[in-house]
Amino acid sequence: MGLLDDKVVLVNGGSQGVGAAVARAAVREGATVAVTGRRPEPGEALVAELSAAGGKALYVRADLADAEQAGSSAAEVIGAYGRIDCLVNAAGLTSRGTLLDTTPELFDQHVAVNLRGPFFAMQAAVADMVGRKAPGTIVNIITFDAHGGQPFLAPYVAAKAGLIGLTRNAAHAHRWDRVRINGLNIGWTATEGEDATQRAFHGAGDDWLADAAAKVPMGRLGQPDEIADFVVFLLSDRSGVVTGSVIDWDQNVLGGLG
Repeated sequence: MGLLDDKVVLVNGGSQGVGAAVARAAVREGATVAVTGRRPEPGEALVAELSAAGGKALYVRADLADAEQAGSSAAEVIGAYGRIDCLVNAAGLTSRGTLLDTTPELFDQHVAVNLRGPFFAMQAAVADMVGRKAPGTIVNIITFDAHGGQPFLAPYVAAKAGLIGLTRNAAHAHRWDRVRINGLNIGWTATEGEDATQRAFHGAGDDWLADAAAKVPMGRLGQPDEIADFVVFLLSDRSGVVTGSVIDWDQNVLGGLG
């Protein structure tokens, strides 16, 4: 039996990167999966891939920066499959800004994608779980940078730190509903989005990944499939009663120096 047999899993931001890896891992563990994303091409390609491998998958076009779409996408999944058992919020915006040069518009974009979207997606999913009097699990993909981060990540850190607080607040509020909510503070990860970010904001060339790997303790960046396996564990009954935990998933150690 798979860890997620007979579960319906919604992965927001699931068309690429960590979200897509989570979708693949969830299907391998027996889940029916729905993924959301703004661009239909990668979302539909992923669903075709999962379906060809024998999985059951659905793509829902949605921009999680829009609170209404965050809720309506969950409603579409419930309409298609009858329920949501597990939610993963993996959508994220990583555009750069410091305390001194961040505009109100950039700040609002980060809050919309990295905090408000997860809030209203959780609202819709938990309402379904509570309405059915059924247990459920949620994992929010956050970031190790939420502990402080680099100077050019000011609005990103502000929004993601808010998501840590939201994760713990919602977990506390719904523990008696048997809805478990946890977060994962992932570190530097080799994804399509990170490749685009490095090229757009840091002038990186084709060899940036090798250069980055040489600068970190384990000699490689985090891998989406490894993160996905851990997310599936947190979604599954094998993670027991744990809720309200925000786990650092990185090769740096908080509080360590040098």
